[in-house]
Amino acid sequence: MTAMRAASVRLWRTSPATYLALIVGCVLSVFPIYWMVVVATRSNDVINDVPPPLLPGGELGANVGRVFANEHAAFAYGLVNSLVVSSVVTVSVVFFSTLAGFAFAKLRFRGRNAMLLIIVATMMVPVQLGLIPLYMLMVKIGWNGSLQAVIVPFLVSGFGVFMMRQYAAEAISDELVEAARVDGCSTFRIYWNVVLPVLRPAAAVLGLLTFMQTWNEFIWPYAVLDANTPTVQLSLSLLATAYYTDYAQVFAATALATLPLFAVFILFGRQIIGGIMEGSIKS
Repeated sequence: MTAMRAASVRLWRTSPATYLALIVGCVLSVFPIYWMVVVATRSNDVINDVPPPLLPGGELGANVGRVFANEHAAFAYGLVNSLVVSSVVTVSVVFFSTLAGFAFAKLRFRGRNAMLLIIVATMMVPVQLGLIPLYMLMVKIGWNGSLQAVIVPFLVSGFGVFMMRQYAAEAISDELVEAARVDGCSTFRIYWNVVLPVLRPAAAVLGLLTFMQTWNEFIWPYAVLDANTPTVQLSLSLLATAYYTDYAQVFAATALATLPLFAVFILFGRQIIGGIMEGSIKS
């Protein structure tokens, strides 16, 4: 027994090579973001210097001011549009995915397996194959150039439904649902008061992934929107496609565009950790 315990301790013991690999991985991951901040705080005169500057400068305020003063890119407008689009899509995907996942996992109804199979099959179709038909539909109903075109088609996610179904099947016991039913709860009340709190960690992960994906989406907004109704990614592309590229301005705008992602990551990260800790206490 002592030998087995000693072998287990050696198995989980961290070696110096592990620390070295983690440090190298962290540096490679963080350096592009750090370099973006450095360039955002510098002028264009020193960007092409050899060796390149590695310390932040004092031009951040001027670069940010030029970003918001650029009427061609309409960066502030694009920032607001992206916040609206990403927030609406995220809330909708989380709500419908948790609701459908609970139904597929714990409710018994005719055609359940066939409907779930259809939802999984939609995940196998590349998004690029649907761009042209979807664009034709947006033109047909007159939504091209408006935010509805980048919101409505993505209000439901097949991946989100499947993910919530798998999590609900493992995390929610049938006895818990039956007890709530015996107490007189309706199906929606069971979902809202019993199921949704249990699904909070998985819902936070889904919300984080959905917000990041919607915020970083470029191809579909580029196809269906125009310069009068840009998202933040379109505004960044307008800054970077001029005859003369102002790299300090572009990197300053990119740094500003990443701030909401950090804020959302912190928000959903707390929900994930809080849900895990709550589950461990209950268990």
